[in-house]
Amino acid sequence: MAPPRCAVAEGPGAAMVREAVASGGGEVVEPADAEALVWLDPRDPGGLARMLDEHPALAWVQLPWAGIEPYVEVLDDKRVWTCGKGVYAQPVAEHALALALAGLRGVGHYARQRTWSGPRGHNLLGARVTLLGGGGIAQELLRLLAPFDARVTVVRRHPAPMEHAADVVGPDQLHGALAHSDLVVLALALTPETHGIIGAEELAALPAHAWLVNVARGAHVDTDALVAALRAGALGGAALDVTDPEPLPDDHPLWGLDAALVTPHVGNTPEMGQALLAERVRENVRRWATDEPLLGPVHVDLGY
Repeated sequence: MAPPRCAVAEGPGAAMVREAVASGGGEVVEPADAEALVWLDPRDPGGLARMLDEHPALAWVQLPWAGIEPYVEVLDDKRVWTCGKGVYAQPVAEHALALALAGLRGVGHYARQRTWSGPRGHNLLGARVTLLGGGGIAQELLRLLAPFDARVTVVRRHPAPMEHAADVVGPDQLHGALAHSDLVVLALALTPETHGIIGAEELAALPAHAWLVNVARGAHVDTDALVAALRAGALGGAALDVTDPEPLPDDHPLWGLDAALVTPHVGNTPEMGQALLAERVRENVRRWATDEPLLGPVHVDLGY
C-alpha cells in the first residue's frame, strides 16, 4: 500500500508536523499531489477555502485547534474533517484547576495587596462543582478534581455516566446545578446553542461566594452581565483564560476588578501544543493508512 500523501501548510510547528507525517508512515508532498492536508493556521478560513478550491482532490483535512468556529463556513460533507479535539485537554484542564484554586483561595486578591490583609477564601476540598462540557478537557478535569473529593455535576448535551462525576445532567437542569455550586467551570464547545450560556440569569442563580472559571470560549459568557455581577459583589469572582472580546482591551473594566483573574488564553501555549498536535497528526496519518477511525472527528452538521 502506498504511503498517505499529505500536504502540510505553513504555520506554527510546521517542521515538527512534517516529521510527524513521516513517522506516521506518510509522505509529505505538495498540495497538488496530496490526498490529505494538515492546516496549521488557526484563523485563516479564507486561505483554507482557496486551498480546497484549488485542490479538490484533498479528501481529509486536519485542523489545528479543538475549537473550529473560524472554519464552520468552510466545512463540507465531501471530505473527512478532523481537529485538535482532545489534543490539548491535559494542559487546559491543569490551567482550569490552577485558576479554580487561585480564585477560591483568594490568590488574585492577595497578589494585588500592598499590605498584610485579612483572611478570605473557600476550599476546593469537598466543594460542589458544576462542569459544563463532556469532552476531553472535562474528562481530564474530572480526574484532577478526584483527589479533592469534590462533588461534580456535569452538564452536557447528551447526558451519560462519566468517571469521577457524581451526576451528569442535560442543559435543562443547568439552573438547578448552578444554585448549589461553589465553582462553575466552562469547558464546552462554542455553538449557537452555547453562545451566551452564562448570562445575567445564570449568574444570579449562583451562590454569592461561587467562582466562575472559563477555559472554553469567551462568547460563552455575557461579559457585560459578568462585570455587573462582579461589581455588585453578587459572586465570589471569575477566573478567565478566554474573554469576549479577545484580546481583552487594556481599558476594559475586568482588569480593574479585584474579583476578576484574567490570563491571556494560555491554557495551552504554542510550546505545549505543537508537540501534542504533531503526535495527533502522526497517529491520524497512521490510521488513515490503515483505514481506522481518525481521532478528533469534526461533526460537520453540529459545528464542532
